[in-house]
Parts: sequence; structure tokens; C-alpha cells
Amino acid sequence: MALQLYFHPLSSYSQKALIALYEYGTAFEPRGLSTPDSAENQALTRLWPLQKFPVLVDGEHTVLEASCIVEYLGLAQPEAQRLIPADPAAALPVRMLDRVFDNYISTPQQKIVADALRPEGARDAHGVAEARQMLRSTYAWLDGQLAGRTWAAGERFSLADCGAGTFLFYAHWAEPIPAELDALRGYLRRLRQRPSVRRAADEAAPFLSWVPLPQPAPADF
Repeated sequence: MALQLYFHPLSSYSQKALIALYEYGTAFEPRGLSTPDSAENQALTRLWPLQKFPVLVDGEHTVLEASCIVEYLGLAQPEAQRLIPADPAAALPVRMLDRVFDNYISTPQQKIVADALRPEGARDAHGVAEARQMLRSTYAWLDGQLAGRTWAAGERFSLADCGAGTFLFYAHWAEPIPAELDALRGYLRRLRQRPSVRRAADEAAPFLSWVPLPQPAPADF
């Protein structure tokens, strides 16, 4: 039985899992989510009542959360190809940067988008301002960390890059990355040119009009 992935192509966390699947060339059955009463959504609810995605199903095994899906997929790969190194010391910076991108890039970006979906009188201007400041602070920190590196944790594409490829693109849409942060902007350009990231981005493209923010000007990302 093929792996099944419950996901939506616009979802940044879904793209994180998809990028890993494409990096590995792993065959899977896409279970795209649509209307609440669709067969896929009903199946997802039975698997995970919180209805969060992506969710990976491998026979009797159900794997929740994008980072855990990436790690699970790596168990079937040779060590040299894994997106999380087997050596704990080498894996630590990968896991650390994965958490940075999840918590300090994706989370504040989602706060900005979620607030834009609220009715005018229910919006949280203070919370959005805090989210924007968190993005700006994290951008500056990442710019220093990425100087001289090809990928987030060094010269090897990893779990951290799977999330960053989409999180940074959406975050730049919500709060533009300053032009002077050359290392971070160069990193995002490399990510968007990587075939696995480009494929996930192309699949999401038809849904970008759903994002409740002004369309960004054409950029080199």
C-alpha cells in the first residue's frame, strides 16, 4: 500500500512535507483536502480529530506534524541522503533551525494572515505589530547565521530547508525582507530555485489568490 499524504498545496506545512517527498523521490498517494464534507476531509477527521495537516499514513502508521513526517521518511533512506543527519551532533543545528523557522518565521507570518481574515472590529493591531517585529528580528539573526553558507545548517540541504523554502516566501509577502540582508535574500533565492521547492511552489500557485494580503510586486524569489 502506497504512502498517503493528507494535505493542501497552499499550506506551508504541507509544502514542507511535500518538499521532503520530492527530495527523496518517494512515491505517495496525494489525498488533497477540499470541502469539509469531502471523502478526504472525513478521512482526515477520523485519523486526527484536530484536522490539522499534513498527515502521513503508511499502512498502520499515522504520522502527524510536518517535521515528524520528514524524519519518518528519512528512516527508509541511506544515511548520506537523509534530511536529518544520523550523527546527533550534526543533527542538532538542523533541528534547531527547523524550530526557528517554524516558531519565529511561520508562526508570526500566520498571525498576520489570520488577523487579515478577521472582521474589521475584531482585529488585533498590537499582536500584528509584535508579529512583524518578531519577523524583522528573526530576519536579522538569520542573515548573520547564513553568511557563508549554502543551506540553513551548512552545505547539506536538510529538514530546516524544507520548511524555510515556503515559510520565508510567505513571510516576505507579509513583512518584506529588507534589501540589505543579502545573505538571507540570497538563501531564499537558492531555495526557490531548488527543484523540490519549485515543484511545491508551482502546485500552490493556483491558490495564492486566497491569501488575504495584497499581492506582492514581482521579485527575484
